[in-house]
Amino acid sequence: QVQLVESGGGLVQAGGSLRLSCAVSGIIISINVMGWYRQAPGKQRELVAAITSGGSTNYADSVKGRFTISRDNGKNTVYLQMNNLAPEDTALYYCNVKGTGRDYRRFDSWGKGTQVTVSS
Repeated sequence: QVQLVESGGGLVQAGGSLRLSCAVSGIIISINVMGWYRQAPGKQRELVAAITSGGSTNYADSVKGRFTISRDNGKNTVYLQMNNLAPEDTALYYCNVKGTGRDYRRFDSWGKGTQVTVSS
């Protein structure tokens, strides 16, 4: 079983910064894609950013130039640096990890989420 623990959320003023972290633990053979999603009240969950094992990244248009995703493969951890935050970035942010675990079974796991609130 793979566990994801997110941290780094909080309350920040518009224009401020936060850094989210997501540590992955359990029996892991390899991790392929690591990503961050968010869900605001009354809206669907959306992809914010993702990074592959090779370092390729993908961002939602709304966060390009402001957010940066990175990963530390040695620590099985993914980060999301969020700069110039705006009230519309307020949401519950979820970590998602896809990889191969025990008995070479593929997994697609989610964290419980960390709240980001941006005040105007």
